Amino acid sequence: MNKLKYVFLSALFLTAGVFAQEEEPVEREQGHTNNNKFKQLYDEFSTPNMYRTASGAPGAAYYQQQADYKMDLVLDDVNAKLSGYETITYTNNSPDVLKYLWVQLDQNMRAKDSKTPLISDDASQPAETPGSFANKYLTEAFDGGFNIQEVKDTNGRALQHMINRTMMRVELPTPLATGQKFSFSIKWWYNINDHVNGRGRSGYEYFADSDNRNYVIAQFYPRMAVYSDVEGWQNSQFWGRDEFALPFGNFEVNITVPADHILDGTGKLTNRKEVFSKEMMKRYEKAKKSYDEPVVIVTQAEAEAAEKMKSTKTKTWKLYAENVRDFGFATSRKYIWDMMAVKIGNKDVMAVSLYPKEGNPLWEDWSTKAVASTLKSYSRMTFDYPYHKAISVHAKQQGMEYPMICWNYGRPDAEGNYSDRTKFGMMSVIIHEVGHNFFPMIVNSDERQWTWMDEGLNTFVQYVAEQDFGKWYPAALSEGQTAYPSRRGPAAKIVNYMGGDQDFIAPIMTKGLNTYQFGNNAYGKPGTALNILRETVMGPELFDYAFREYSRRWMFKHPTPEDFFRTMEDASAFDLDWYWRGWFYTTDYVDMGIKDVKKYYVSNEPNAEIKKIAEQRGMQLSDLPPLVFFVEEGSEDFNDALKGKSALENSPTLNEYVMDNFTPEERAKIKEPKFFYKVTFEKPGGLVMPIIAEYTYADGTSKTVTYPAQIWRLNDKEVSKAIASEKEIVSIKVDPNLETADVDTSNNAWPREVTESKFDKFKKEVKN
Repeated sequence: MNKLKYVFLSALFLTAGVFAQEEEPVEREQGHTNNNKFKQLYDEFSTPNMYRTASGAPGAAYYQQQADYKMDLVLDDVNAKLSGYETITYTNNSPDVLKYLWVQLDQNMRAKDSKTPLISDDASQPAETPGSFANKYLTEAFDGGFNIQEVKDTNGRALQHMINRTMMRVELPTPLATGQKFSFSIKWWYNINDHVNGRGRSGYEYFADSDNRNYVIAQFYPRMAVYSDVEGWQNSQFWGRDEFALPFGNFEVNITVPADHILDGTGKLTNRKEVFSKEMMKRYEKAKKSYDEPVVIVTQAEAEAAEKMKSTKTKTWKLYAENVRDFGFATSRKYIWDMMAVKIGNKDVMAVSLYPKEGNPLWEDWSTKAVASTLKSYSRMTFDYPYHKAISVHAKQQGMEYPMICWNYGRPDAEGNYSDRTKFGMMSVIIHEVGHNFFPMIVNSDERQWTWMDEGLNTFVQYVAEQDFGKWYPAALSEGQTAYPSRRGPAAKIVNYMGGDQDFIAPIMTKGLNTYQFGNNAYGKPGTALNILRETVMGPELFDYAFREYSRRWMFKHPTPEDFFRTMEDASAFDLDWYWRGWFYTTDYVDMGIKDVKKYYVSNEPNAEIKKIAEQRGMQLSDLPPLVFFVEEGSEDFNDALKGKSALENSPTLNEYVMDNFTPEERAKIKEPKFFYKVTFEKPGGLVMPIIAEYTYADGTSKTVTYPAQIWRLNDKEVSKAIASEKEIVSIKVDPNLETADVDTSNNAWPREVTESKFDKFKKEVKN
């Protein structure tokens, strides 16, 4: 009988709803396609195929090309000129027949006829420094482009070639079929740029006091472009911003420099005993067994003595590297050199630093330890570092990465003093650039197209590594600091950017050259998005497993964004299409809050709403089945007698009809809520995110509930939750710990007057 009454009542409510719609017709909008933010990314993603699977893994027919190099290089220190002769052996592993090869000539970005300056908006300023004015208007343009002297096959015959700015097409004598190799040589030279005054990812710094240079050399040789199943030839021009797309290969490189220079670079030093003194060898052997402190191979006193002498003799350093995508080296007579061993998996890796005396005392204290710490953190998050060394080189105003070697800024003043900003800036850039060994030097994404795939992923792991560094080396922290002061990572640090002027924000999925606010777009936002995904959306356990799976699947391969997105879902059983779409494909921002909170009590007396429905249907209240009625505090049905009593006390109906369903033992454990709430959350922002709600009770206790992002799936504007509580809720806060990058926290608390804008305070701290 009771069941029939409940069915009758349900029909009553349903009919009443339909009747109301008939009385007040709704104007209907036209139909639309699926614009739900939780729809799958089928429109955005390419179709899986035999090269790249739907799971995000390499397919059965996945291939990649190989380019092997043999190079002889000569550094002319007097004229700051680099000359080279290289032989490239190119292997066609693709299913396609190739008629020509594309070679990158990145130094041509500095050629006199470079188009790069012509695409920059550089209107005259109201005032400029004398140096800037002289460089712009009074100085002849630096000619740093490649001088290609010859391109020949292995028989010495000239090969037809065409140079289009930073790309050179080499015509093949006969088409190159699948599985075939082709070898050819290029002879070249160029003038090395002053990277301090002329900017650039490589070059030299000149020290006038000793008439010496510190060379950090990269993009120095004609390099093969990538040919892949995604782009064909990636021969997009190098304008100076978007970095590089490179195939893997083996490098055999001989570098001739002044005899008093110290040199290190990508690969194993194969003639160490020829270029090291006996004392250096002894120190090197000691460094291989030192896991806690660096061992100095070349001391500061020795470096200072070398600065004063300029040998007219030369020395050749020989390096060999297997399965790397690029090659870089650094050389100077000014270098102090230290090393220490770090245990990675079941092998030892050498953490190495090269720096002039200008870097001390900061560099001798922290550079090599930062390298070692980074290798441990990144290996934990991805895969064991596979190479035998990682080098940090001190170079003014630099932060750039290559396989096994990188250059980093951070210099004390002339008296050796430095601020926290200088110290942590140096540590962070070392962690970041050493981390690039993993992304993109090993997980080899296309930087020319997708800047965020190396910079953003690396910025995310950098944050993890920085926090590790602060724990492992607490002496590096300054007084009063309990954790490493990371500049990027926490959600609140990207808020100013995401809530900024939409005219100057581009989606992350934009070619780097065409983005506004490059640092925020390529580094900050994707790095923060992954941190939020790990900490707030997925949880570290699920995220870390999937992230390691992606990293290991694509070691020494060429992944795309889709491979990353698909793998993260495949390895976690977490549907994330909504997250990728919002954070990566749009410029939407997070803004969630509390629109309204209503407090209810349970009553045994019909409320006004039920009375109205009964009247519309011509029913007597006595005809209604037993019901539990909700009365809103402050309504016409409300009276103070309802307050402070449990639902069982206020509604005998509960005891009579509901409690009979429980045994005495179950009744003893049952909750007796006294307060009922309807909390309506609103979402003015476009991004869907989990709602993190902190409920604080009258007794001072609190509870945090995280509602998954899918709560917004049927209503993208607002959603309501009914809450039964044994204790009175006195306040509610959304995102109390600033985990979601909410751009406006003024609507995040109820009641409004208790809003304690921790966010606003944090914004001021970040700004200052």
